[in-house]
Amino acid sequence: MLAGLLISSVFSSPALAAEHEWVKLFNGKDLSGWTPKITGHPLGENAHDTFSVDDGIIKVSYDKYGKFEGQFGHLYTNLSYSHYILRMEYRFDGKMMADAPNYVNLNSGVMYHSQPPQSLGLKQPFPVSLEFQFLADEGKGKRPTGNVCTPGTNLEIDGKLVTQHIVESTAPTFQPGDWVKIELEVRGDKEVIHRVNGQEVLRYQKPQLDPEGRIESSKELYAAGAITPLAFGHIALQAEGQPVWFRNIELKPLDP
Repeated sequence: MLAGLLISSVFSSPALAAEHEWVKLFNGKDLSGWTPKITGHPLGENAHDTFSVDDGIIKVSYDKYGKFEGQFGHLYTNLSYSHYILRMEYRFDGKMMADAPNYVNLNSGVMYHSQPPQSLGLKQPFPVSLEFQFLADEGKGKRPTGNVCTPGTNLEIDGKLVTQHIVESTAPTFQPGDWVKIELEVRGDKEVIHRVNGQEVLRYQKPQLDPEGRIESSKELYAAGAITPLAFGHIALQAEGQPVWFRNIELKPLDP
């Protein structure tokens, strides 16, 4: 019911009424409209000042951490969304936390169709969601950005169910300091398109909850009666041990 009310509020808002108007999700000044949830910390606590705003940029920083210790973080929109195009820019900054898992090196992303942050367990590291993954060159060969990752979810491509955790895009490999422009086009539970610097790099259909419960949080949601097709959810910026910057975060609603 709460998610439904949030979606209704989004599409009934005069500021979002016109399909072709871009709306700023980040005001460039502070974190109004966003809520942090960091593993092991209560909802709304921006532990160690993980997320900050500087010169029109949301910065994920670990300067005030002693050790990472599995404190995966996400910064959630206060509203949920269904049919839209999300656009933003990102770049990596600095080095990953030494005790973070190796896979987080030059790795971040934006989650969509996420479960509400209020429903996460205190120690739950990732929301059940889908992720537009951001990657950069580690000097080890090809490492395309714009993949899709599926924590607790599945999808379909050309009518075939895909249950693997990562589906690779056709995007190029970027250097860590590059500002990269991305677009995520989401049409409810029908189709999703990833674009990088204006070029389509991945397309898939029918985002859905994983009914097999391959991660415990997905299993719990399914057991509680969550609907399998994922037609809406929150958007969340990722903080998983690698400093990263985000800017120019805008959303354009689309007609269902």
